[in-house]
Amino acid sequence: MPEKDSHRWSQHVTQTSHALDLDEGLFTWDDPKRIAAELKRAAEESPNRKGTPLQSAMSMLTFYINRAGHGLDPAQRAVLEQAKVELRALYGK
Repeated sequence: MPEKDSHRWSQHVTQTSHALDLDEGLFTWDDPKRIAAELKRAAEESPNRKGTPLQSAMSMLTFYINRAGHGLDPAQRAVLEQAKVELRALYGK
């Protein structure tokens, strides 16, 4: 990746990663339980993940929240943070 494009690494990862096969618009959903369930499904079905399904799902969720940064709507950030709680609960953590 050329140096001038190095600040766009997250976009590159998002476009080229095949770690999890996620539903379109997953991170815009307004139901944290539904988001967590879809992340769990995708992580458990993925042959390309590293680590446990929980680690993979949580990494994807955290990556999205961090990539969106300050541009993420506070209400949607709250939904995604609650999805972390729901995801842990699905795995008994």
